[in-house]
Amino acid sequence: MCLLNFQFHEHPNYKLILVANRDEAYDRPTAAAHFWEDEPFILAGRDLRKFGTWLGITKTGRFAALTNAHSSATASMASQPKPRSRGTIVQHYLTTEMSPETFLHDLRKQRSLFDGFNLLVGDSETLMHYNSRLDQLIPLSPGAHGLSNATLDTPWPKVVEGNRRLAQYVKQSATLSPTVLLDLFGKPADTANSQKTNTNQETDALFISSSLNGTVSSTALFIDNNDFVTFAERRYNQTEQIEENQFQFQITP
Repeated sequence: MCLLNFQFHEHPNYKLILVANRDEAYDRPTAAAHFWEDEPFILAGRDLRKFGTWLGITKTGRFAALTNAHSSATASMASQPKPRSRGTIVQHYLTTEMSPETFLHDLRKQRSLFDGFNLLVGDSETLMHYNSRLDQLIPLSPGAHGLSNATLDTPWPKVVEGNRRLAQYVKQSATLSPTVLLDLFGKPADTANSQKTNTNQETDALFISSSLNGTVSSTALFIDNNDFVTFAERRYNQTEQIEENQFQFQITP
C-alpha cells in the first residue's frame, strides 16, 4: 500500500477516519477483503502468495496498516529480499493481544528480518507509527496525518493532496459515506491525462496506473464514537473497477 490519509480523534463523531490506496503488481494474487476463514475475527484483504495483509481490523477493534518504506540511501542499492514478508507483521499484530507499544518494541528487535516498512498499529483509542529504516517510533496525538513510502507526514504532493481531500469532505459531513471517500481517492476519470500531469507518480499521484503495476485497491475505514466500524474496499485491474465490498460491525471487547 502506498498511501494512507487519516484523521485520529479529530472529527466530533468519529474516532478514526482512514482512506488508503494500495499499489501493487496487477498479477500478484490477492483475495478481496473478508473475514478470514482461519482467523474469523480478522477483516482484511489477503496476499495469496505470502498470506499476510497490508491493512486490517479485528472484531475487537485492533487495527494495523503497512506501507513499504523507501530511503535514498538504500533505494539505489541492489539487495536480496529479506527472509520474511512484511505482510505477516500486520497479521501478527491482529492475532496477538499485546499492546501497540509492547508489540512495536518487540518488532524493533526483528526489523532487520524485513525490507523497510512503515507500520500503524493501535485501536480506536491508541495509535502508533513505526518506521523501520529510521527505527523511529511515534505515539500519535489527535489530528490529521498522511503516510506513503517515506515516513509519517512527509509532505509528498500525494500525501498533502490526500490530506486536503479528506479534510475538505469530513469537515462538512456529520455522517460519512464510504462511497464518497472511495470516490475521492479512486481512479481518475481520465487516467491518461492524469499520468501526463504527474512527473513522478510515486510522490505525486494518489491513484497510479501503468502497464504492470498500479493502484489495485482503495479502502475506506472509519470508527464512530460508539465503536461502530464501517469498512469498504474497491478493487481495480489495469483498466477498470472490478469489485466493491462493504462491511459494518460493532466492536466487542
